[in-house]
This record gives sequence, C-alpha cells and structure tokens, in this order.
Amino acid sequence: MSDVTARLLRSLPLASVLIGRNERMLGMNPKAEALLGADVSGRHFITAIRHPAVLDAVEACLADRQPRKTRMPTRHAGQDMTYEVHCAYLDLPGAEGVLVSFEDLTHVEQAGQMRRDFVANVSHELRTPLTALLGFIETLRGPARNDADARERFLSIMAAEAERMERLVADLLSLSRVESEERMRPTARVELRGLIDSVLRRLEPVARGGGVTLEGHLPEAEVTVPGDEDQLRQVVTNLVENAIKYGGSGGTVEVTLTAAEEIPGLRAPGARISVRDHGPGIELVHIPRLTERFYRVDSHRSREMGGTGLGLAIVKHIVNRHRGRMKVESEPGHGSEFIVELPARS
Repeated sequence: MSDVTARLLRSLPLASVLIGRNERMLGMNPKAEALLGADVSGRHFITAIRHPAVLDAVEACLADRQPRKTRMPTRHAGQDMTYEVHCAYLDLPGAEGVLVSFEDLTHVEQAGQMRRDFVANVSHELRTPLTALLGFIETLRGPARNDADARERFLSIMAAEAERMERLVADLLSLSRVESEERMRPTARVELRGLIDSVLRRLEPVARGGGVTLEGHLPEAEVTVPGDEDQLRQVVTNLVENAIKYGGSGGTVEVTLTAAEEIPGLRAPGARISVRDHGPGIELVHIPRLTERFYRVDSHRSREMGGTGLGLAIVKHIVNRHRGRMKVESEPGHGSEFIVELPARS
C-alpha cells in the first residue's frame, strides 16, 4: 500500500480498512484498529471481521465491484454497538481492493429504543385506568344499573382514574414543552426566596392532609438567578410534593435555600435549593435511574399516591435548561435529600 493511500485512510472520519484483491488487509486507520484490533495488516480479512453479513458484502464487492451496505451488531468496550458497514471498490495505483467503512449508529439505535420504550410505557400507563373505566361503565349499564350505593362508589373510582389520566397527559405535555426549550437558556431574573415561600404556602394543606410538617429555611436577603419562573416553580413543587408523598406520614419536610459565592459543582456563584425528608430513604441502586421517564422505586405505591413517574424527569430537563445540577443523597432508613444548584449568572 502506497504512502498516499495510508494517509488517505488516516484522514477518513470513519473506521476504515482496505482489503486487497487477494482478500488480505492492506491497511487500516487508527479507528479501525480500535474496533478490529491492531497488527492485522497482511492477514485474511475473515480473521478480523467475523460477521457473516459483512463477509458476504466484502466478497460480493470484490466479485462485481459494486458498492454494498449492511449492518453489523457487535459488542465493544463492554457496550452493545451497531455499525452500518459500507463497502466500495477502490482502484488506485498500488492499492486496489475494497474499502470497508464502519459508521457508528449506536446512538440512533438507542434513540429508537428510547422512543419504543416511551410509547410502550405511555400505553401501559393509560391502559390501566382506561380498562378500569370501561369495566365500571359496563357494570353501571348492567348489574349496578339500579344500585345507588354501587353507582356512587363506582363513579368515585372512575373520577379518580380519569384524574390520573389527566395528570399523566399534563405531565407528558409539560415534559415535551421542557424538552423543546432545553437548548434555550432563560435570561429573566427570578427571585427564589419569594417563589419557594409561595410554593410552601400553597402546598401546606396538602402536607397537613398527609400528616407532614413543612419547614422552610429561607434567607432574609433576596436570592435571584436567571431563569424561567414557571419552570423553577414546577421544580420546587415537584420536589416538595414527592417529599410529602414518599417521606412518610408524621414526618418533616425541610426546604432550604442558600446563596453561595461559589457552588463547587458549577465553579461559579449560585443558589442551592435543598428538599429533605426523613422517610424510608432510597437504596443506592435506584438513585442513578430516578430521573428516567416512568422509573419508580415502588411502582404500586407510586400509582396509589397519584404519581405519573415523570416528575423527576421534568425536573432534570428544567435544571439542564438552566445550566444547573441536581443531586440526590439518600440512605435507607435515613430519608432523602434532593439538591438543585443553579448559577447566579447567565
């Protein structure tokens, strides 16, 4: 292989290997070495490329010199990968053969899988209340047509299931809106002390109904950050509501706001919002997945409490839009603390 061909291979943005007419590998670039292994030049291509569809594509391209394209699922560095493999015949002085390029489509496959999982989860979440509603409607039309007590009981359950669907749709719309705006950083100034105080006053009846005491630890001075007021209000509301629901009856939920000259995680001045409960806590294995859509630590309890499984996903996207960070600190039996850090400057 000529020096020009070697430089050409190294300049290609994709992992690429050149296979000669004698079916031996003439050369490859560093990305191909990372994928197929180093020190394979001169060897038969079947020793490095073992996927049947790729072998067939290379052999066909060598035979008729027509381009081929196929897919190669594999596992690399402990991760499942998918490559689209392009085979094209190359006829250069001293370098005649098939140029095989590997385009990484893993992120596309993952996005597709996320969409499929999302549709499946939404369908599942809607199917349960819809099935209940249809069953009660059928019962009210039939056996319970003239049973006043049963009718009232069933209508109460139907109302609760309809409200559950309404919450789910509202959260889906909210999540979609937040995701569409995630790249647009807000520039308006939001005063956090008054915002948090108003959220606590609004949620006080909810906390009292759940046997929970709300405690706000807010500074005397105003704390302002660049942000979207409605979205930051939703962040505080979602975190406090979760603490009320899952922190345990008879406990205390503490909401603390502090301003700092430097937030370590942001390396800039900012504000820190902490929502802490003293409930059962969360096992470490669940914490990395808490912000996934529809992920629940306790699915049955979450649905009973009216949760949609989208609240923390919404919080994560809002915090990302504000260029902030969210952390979760929890230990079984010792409660949980959700911390949101927001920069003080745009």
